[in-house]
Amino acid sequence: MPQEPEPEQVARAARRRLFAEAARADAPDLALLCLLIGAEADPGLDERGIDDVQIELDRLAGLLPYAPTGGPGAWARNLAELLGTRCGFGGSPADYRRLESSLLHEVVRRRRGLPILLSVVWMEVARRAGAPVYGVALPGHFVVGFGDPYGAHVLADPFGGGRPLTDDDAALLVAGATGGRLTEQMIEPAGTLDVVLRMLNNIRAWAQAHPEHSAVQLWALDLSLLLPSHPARLRHERARLLVQRGEFLAGAAELEEYARVVEAVEPTGADAIRREAAAARAMLN
Repeated sequence: MPQEPEPEQVARAARRRLFAEAARADAPDLALLCLLIGAEADPGLDERGIDDVQIELDRLAGLLPYAPTGGPGAWARNLAELLGTRCGFGGSPADYRRLESSLLHEVVRRRRGLPILLSVVWMEVARRAGAPVYGVALPGHFVVGFGDPYGAHVLADPFGGGRPLTDDDAALLVAGATGGRLTEQMIEPAGTLDVVLRMLNNIRAWAQAHPEHSAVQLWALDLSLLLPSHPARLRHERARLLVQRGEFLAGAAELEEYARVVEAVEPTGADAIRREAAAARAMLN
C-alpha cells in the first residue's frame, strides 16, 4: 500500500496551493503572500496566526488620521510618527543577519526587519488607511512613495524610521548600492509580485551564506517557481541545490529538464547542463 503523507507534508502542499492561487489572483494580496512565505519558515504560523497579523495591520491603520490635510507629505509624516516613532519600527545592519528580518509576522512582532519588509508594513498599514502609497524598489534598498509616482509625491525610508528622502538622498542610496545613477525607472511603483520575488531572493541569498540552511534556500526557490513569472535560471539553481543536498537522482532529472528548456536558444549551454546531470547520476555509483 502507498505510504500516507505526513501531516506536515499535507499542510505544506496546502500552503503552496494557496500561495500559487494568491499569486495568480487579479489583485494579489501582498500581506497574504508575505505571510505564506513566513509559514514556510515557521510551520507554527497557522491560519489563526496569519489572521492575527492581518488584524494587527488593521489596528495600526486605525490609529492614522483619515485623509490628512497636506497631501503626500502629511501621509508620510503621519506614518513616520506612528510606525517609526511610536511603534519603533526600523532596522539596523544587524537585521541583515537574521532570517526573521525577512518574515512579515516576525517583523510585525519584533518591529525590526529588512528595508523591503518594513516597507511592506508601511504599505499595508497606509493602504488600509486610504493612503496613496506604493513601493519603490531602489537597487539595494527598498523604500515607499506617497502620492502620484508620476507627479507630486514624496519618498520615505521605513528602515530609517520613516525619514523623508529627497531625490539626492535616493541618488546616494543607488550610488552606494550599485555605483550607478538614479533613473526615472528606478522610482516607478514596484508590482506586488516583483516585491514578493525580491523578498524570496533575499531569503535565498541569506541561505546561501549559511549552507547549513540549504532547506531554506530550497523552499524559497520552490515558492519563487510558483510565481507566474520568474527567471528561468532559478530552475538550474534548484537542480544544483538538490545535487548539493545529496538528492542526486532528483537533481539530475531537473538538470535534464532544464537542458531541454534552454536547448533551443543555447545548445552549447544545454550540453554542459546534460554533463552536469550525468555527473550527478555518477555520484550514485
